[in-house]
Amino acid sequence: MAKARADGGRAVRVAQRMQEELAVILPRLRDPRAQGAIVSRIELSDDLSFAKVYVRAGMVVEAPDEKGQKHFLKGLESATPRVRREVAESLNLQKAPELRFIYDTGIEHASRVEDILKEIAADDKSRS
Repeated sequence: MAKARADGGRAVRVAQRMQEELAVILPRLRDPRAQGAIVSRIELSDDLSFAKVYVRAGMVVEAPDEKGQKHFLKGLESATPRVRREVAESLNLQKAPELRFIYDTGIEHASRVEDILKEIAADDKSRS
């Protein structure tokens, strides 16, 4: 995957451009299930044929549960043909990469770890 390459290869550059383009394309989707989609990162194969697009719901106060995440991803999956076409046109790619949308739980996990660390710090302080 492109993420593992640190040499600034073509796949890395295209993945960065894809993320920029998706930031414009996704807000225009009309499917209410996909509203507020934010791309957190993209892993693109070296041959540009396959992309893992990590997304999260940006306009929600609380992270959706597993059912909500599936609903969110279904909305994005239904728009995949249009999104692929627009990405290929915007980036002048002969063939649009296959897109696989994955809900990125990394931010929620990091937030939860931060909350736990704060609780531990508060417990330590109260014991002292």
